Amino acid sequence: MSKTDNHTYRLIIHCPDKVGIVAAVSQFIADHSGWLLESSYHADPDSDWFFMRNEIRASSLSLSLDEFRSQFAALAINYDMRWAIYDSMQPQRVVLLASHASHCLADLLHRWHSGELDCKIPCVISNHENLRSMVEWHDIPFKYVPVNPHNKAPAFAEMEAIIDSYHADTVVLARYMQIIPPEMCAKYKDRMINIHHSFLPSFIGANPYSKAYERGVKLVGATSHYVTGDLDEGPIIDQDVVRVGHSHSEEDLVRLGRDVEKLVLARALRNHLENRVIVHGHKTVVFE
Repeated sequence: MSKTDNHTYRLIIHCPDKVGIVAAVSQFIADHSGWLLESSYHADPDSDWFFMRNEIRASSLSLSLDEFRSQFAALAINYDMRWAIYDSMQPQRVVLLASHASHCLADLLHRWHSGELDCKIPCVISNHENLRSMVEWHDIPFKYVPVNPHNKAPAFAEMEAIIDSYHADTVVLARYMQIIPPEMCAKYKDRMINIHHSFLPSFIGANPYSKAYERGVKLVGATSHYVTGDLDEGPIIDQDVVRVGHSHSEEDLVRLGRDVEKLVLARALRNHLENRVIVHGHKTVVFE
């Protein structure tokens, strides 16, 4: 497949549900010679809200992206649409945040390096130095921003300045073990992704795997979600679990838990990068 064939536009729509939305959008695309490579939609009966994602071969359209935006706007008004169209040839800039643990960061860097994640990583920010060599091996700038536990505001102000200086589209907390201040959560709303174990709220605080092991849990899982001012309660993008039993040690639970964390975070980020996630209230619609 040529590079031209891979070039697509992603039309994302959500709006009040009513008759004729799919027909109207499809007709508009067809009227401009658009070749649909993928079309997904979902109607939520509880909220009477409609969600849609279309992937269009860019070379097939008879009008430019700016012309598409201008002409589609009239249709969007008729249906009270919240909508956007994205160019797949303009990858997002993703700043990664990490602390001491390396598993999620290493996994994302490997997937990026191998081309599995279509994005740019302009820098990695960490409050520890131990991951520097791994990050710099990938020719990515490593920004060390220590956090004073008695006065965290200066560190977060510096982090925010770094993120903005690289014009980040998305921020990923790859096991970054600091609570993000509410102001930053609001600033990067629906653009900041976190990963954590799924023991909450049963086993909170330090050493959750140890507490889970002592209680004999049968499932170990992970959750990836958008960060909000409510700690670990943002809209969920992805989750998964792995079954464990009496023969597993505490170290096994940690190992299996980290495997799930890596997988869930990578899936969440990829869906976000491909504009497959639509946030609606406290929930998400994810077109996989």
